Amino acid sequence: QSGQTLGARGYATPTSDRRSRELKDEGPVFQYVGKQRKPNHKVFVWGFSYTGALGIPSFVIPDSGRKKPRKYQLTPYRLETEQQISSAACGYGFTLLSSSTKDLTKVWGMGLNRDSQLGFQRTQQDRHKSYDYVLEPSPVPLPLARPQQTRVVQVACGRAHSLVLTDSEGVFSLGNNAYGQCGRKMVEDEVVCGQDHSLFLTETGKVYACGWGADGQTGLGHHNMCARPVAVGGDLAGVRVQQVTTYGDCSMAVSQDGQLYGWGNSEYLQLSSVTEATQINSPRLLPFEKVGKVTQVACGGTQVAILNERGEVFVWGYGILGKGPNLSESQTPELVPPALFGRSEFNPAVTVSRIHCGLNHFAAVTDRGELFVWGKNVRGCLGIGKKEDQYFPWRVTVPGHVVDVACGVDHMVALVKSVI
Repeated sequence: QSGQTLGARGYATPTSDRRSRELKDEGPVFQYVGKQRKPNHKVFVWGFSYTGALGIPSFVIPDSGRKKPRKYQLTPYRLETEQQISSAACGYGFTLLSSSTKDLTKVWGMGLNRDSQLGFQRTQQDRHKSYDYVLEPSPVPLPLARPQQTRVVQVACGRAHSLVLTDSEGVFSLGNNAYGQCGRKMVEDEVVCGQDHSLFLTETGKVYACGWGADGQTGLGHHNMCARPVAVGGDLAGVRVQQVTTYGDCSMAVSQDGQLYGWGNSEYLQLSSVTEATQINSPRLLPFEKVGKVTQVACGGTQVAILNERGEVFVWGYGILGKGPNLSESQTPELVPPALFGRSEFNPAVTVSRIHCGLNHFAAVTDRGELFVWGKNVRGCLGIGKKEDQYFPWRVTVPGHVVDVACGVDHMVALVKSVI
């Protein structure tokens, strides 16, 4: 989608269905906001706007108060949402947001929709046609059997497909299924999307995969396409997994006892600790002894980061790894100095609590709710107010505590809790 000017720009207007809100529901997830009060939870977006992925229509089609479109939003921009957003995901030029509400509308999409990755967004002119671009958060219809009882737990985005995880009706898939990446409905505990493949983590700690497997990224022991989720074996056989991650064509998993496993593409040294080949089609245990117990892993297109139980971040692979311009390649995990995330003699207890990867950049959230980013600043995706790449972790200025972030190719979304 880079550099394309949009021909026919679709414009979808979100609707709000208040009739189905259950006022007696425990722990309100909807906040009715008066003029004098701001909602406690906010959503901020930044990066490349022309696909509509930021959900701000005036950035693409200027309103009367702005003469020119805003192609790049270089700093966090507040996206007005009535609902409390609990999960966000960034694909290639599109975004999904979800709320754990029992209201009929639980998922909203914005941005590129050529493959119906945001569902069927009916145009105003022809009810049989769907918008190719959706410029503001618009409801994504789900074929739920019990729409007023089922909650959406998580959303995930790939290159052109989306997954929606519910608490009681399994996983719904939409978008491009050319490689079988949309798979079939399953009841799972976590879902993540690669470029053209999908991983599923069950509540019992088993991993399933489907989709494009040319680089071995499905981990199913072959390089074929797979149109239905199949259990992943290899070194993961019998292992209870707590987290899976993928964004490019490399996949990784963390076991409940803190071990790290990897499979898929290794052209950029991601898996060089266990192979000299450029790809592995079955999970392997990565023998990293000096990193401590791993709690989380994040995979980008060419780079990997892990977080250990001490809140320390290690990076390896290829690209801008976060230790300055002189380190662009590493076969083994390199510690990113904790001082770069704000630890000092005045704040000796600062730790990183979450890590994420976009295609070419990293993001880390500290236990104080501060967001740090580094890597390739593709179309302003880092949100640091400039277009230059960032070689060390840099704090993004966001009002409030960052709860979670979603990283894409050229845009990001942050879920923020107000401190007031």
